Amino acid sequence: MEIFCYRQGSDKVEEGFTRDELPALLADQTNVVWVDLKGETEASIEESKDVLLNVFKFHYLTVEDCLETRNQPKVEAYEKYLYFIVHGIKPEETNPSNFVTKELDGYLGSNFVVTFHVQRFRSIKTVKQHIRSSPFHCKRGPAYLLHHILDELVDLYMPIVDDFDEAINDLEDRVFDMKRSSNSVLAEVMDVRRSVARLKRISSRQLEVLYRMSHGEFPQIPTEILPFFRDVHDHLLRISDLSEGYRDLVAGLFDIHFAVVGNRTNDVMKTLAVLSAIILPLSLIAGIYGMNFENMPELKTERGYFMTLGAMAFLTIILLIYFWRRGWIFQGEAEIVVPKKPERPEEDFENT
Repeated sequence: MEIFCYRQGSDKVEEGFTRDELPALLADQTNVVWVDLKGETEASIEESKDVLLNVFKFHYLTVEDCLETRNQPKVEAYEKYLYFIVHGIKPEETNPSNFVTKELDGYLGSNFVVTFHVQRFRSIKTVKQHIRSSPFHCKRGPAYLLHHILDELVDLYMPIVDDFDEAINDLEDRVFDMKRSSNSVLAEVMDVRRSVARLKRISSRQLEVLYRMSHGEFPQIPTEILPFFRDVHDHLLRISDLSEGYRDLVAGLFDIHFAVVGNRTNDVMKTLAVLSAIILPLSLIAGIYGMNFENMPELKTERGYFMTLGAMAFLTIILLIYFWRRGWIFQGEAEIVVPKKPERPEEDFENT
C-alpha cells in the first residue's frame, strides 16, 4: 500500500504514510489523498480489504467487486463517492493474436482517490513519477488526478491498436498470395478475430464508463474538470471506432480466404477440364483405330500410323487455339487501365 498526500499550499506531494495516519489525512478536506492498494499477495489483499471497509467504509458489495478480478468495466454512484472498474492492457503479453487485459478498480471521493490492482500498471507507475516530480496534478484536485491515471491507461492502447492494423494488412497479403488452402493462415485469422472482438467489447464498455464520467453525472467530478475527462473519452472513442473497423476487416478476411481457395480450385478444375476435352477426341481416334476389324479404311496404309498421329497433333493444336481464343487457358493477369482525367482548356481557368 502506498499513500500520497498533497497539502494545500505545499510545493511537493508527501508519501510514506501508514494505515494509522490515513484517517487524519482524510479528515482534512483540503488534502488530496491518493491510496494505491496492491493485491499481489494474500497479506496485501487482506490489508486492502481492511482499509476499504474500516477506514474508508465503502459499501461491502463494491469491496467484493474490487477484490475480484473478473469484472467488466463499470461505474457506480454512491452518496459520498463513486466506484469504477476499468481495464488496462498488458503490453508485455498483448499482441494482435492475444489481446490480454488487467483490471483496475478505484474510488473517487471529495478529497481522495483509491486504486486497487492485482497486477502492476505502467500507467500507475508513470503517474507516481509525475506527482513525485511536480504536485501539479494534485493541486487541481482528486478528480484531475483520476483523469491523469485514466489518460495514461487509455494512451497505452494506441501502440497495440497500431499493431492490429499491421497484422491485418500482413494477413491480407498472405491470403492473396496463397497457392492453396492453408490451415495455419486460417488459424491466425481466427486468433486475430478473437483479439479484435475482445478489444471491441472492452473498449465499448469502458467507453460507457468514461461517457458517464465526462458528462456531469457525478458530483465528485467538478464542472471545470469535465473537459479533461471528455478528452480521454474521445481517445477511447477513436480506439473503439478503429476496433469496429478491424472487426469488419477480419470478417472480410474469411470471405477473401474462401474466395481465394475457391478460385484456386476453379483454376485446377478448369485445367483438368481442358485436358479432358483435349484427350477425349484423341481417345476417340485411338479407340476407333484400335478396333480389330479386317476391312478398315487406311488400315493397311503404309503411312497410316504417322498420319493418325499427325491428325491427333493437329487436332490438339486446333483445340488449344480454340480454348485460348475463348479465354479458358493461357490468360495472364488483366491489367487495370486507369483513364486519364481530361485536362481543362486554358480558357476555362481564365474564366474561373
